[in-house]
Amino acid sequence: MSFDGASVLVTGGSRGIGKAIALRFAQLGAARVAIGYMRGDTAAEETAEELRALGAEPTLVRGNVAGERVAQEVATLGPLNVLIHAAATGVIRPALETEDKHWDWTLSANARALLSLTRAAAPSMPPGSSILGISSLGSTRVLDDYALVGASKAALEALVRYLAVELAPRGIRVNAVSAGVVETGALEHFPHKEAMLQMGRSNPVGRLVTPEDVAACVTFLCSPEAEMIRGQTIVIDGGWSLLTALPT
Repeated sequence: MSFDGASVLVTGGSRGIGKAIALRFAQLGAARVAIGYMRGDTAAEETAEELRALGAEPTLVRGNVAGERVAQEVATLGPLNVLIHAAATGVIRPALETEDKHWDWTLSANARALLSLTRAAAPSMPPGSSILGISSLGSTRVLDDYALVGASKAALEALVRYLAVELAPRGIRVNAVSAGVVETGALEHFPHKEAMLQMGRSNPVGRLVTPEDVAACVTFLCSPEAEMIRGQTIVIDGGWSLLTALPT
């Protein structure tokens, strides 16, 4: 598998799953890897250095991924071969304790941003390009305090299906991956972190999904080998979601 000479954008690319994806594209020959990030200039610069060491030219896109300015900046990057929306945020609390502003923020960053980025990038993307969103099991499973993020990920997956059909005549593939529990800095925002990690390890494989596991699936879906995979959400959870919990 090779992405020699490719131009790639990964939102949320300065850390966690997004960073693993950005580095894997560089390892596979991407010539330019742009990473979007909201804050944390140090982490972004460190990732840029790692990309340079792998032979890719890094570009930093700083700001609110759902904002108009970021979309305009993406439109000026030139033709992209790959667009990955890995940035995610949200309010983790019971649904009855949320406010409308929490809904607007979470849905904008996790779902609407994919649409605005696609509107900015798709017109110049050549045939054979790929767009991919990062979802989570909370889109279909009920997790504690996850109502807003889960709803936003369900919206993301629905948008992926619609975009896959609309962009197919342009030769652009659109898919998503849904990861199980991955130990990244994002887990620090969850009040039940340790329970989630234990749940993640309880899959049939017996270990947590890693950012590298997710990145490997992402690059496959963006490769020519995945030409006929369209509008799908591929689950990467070691088989955890196949299990049925029995009463104890």
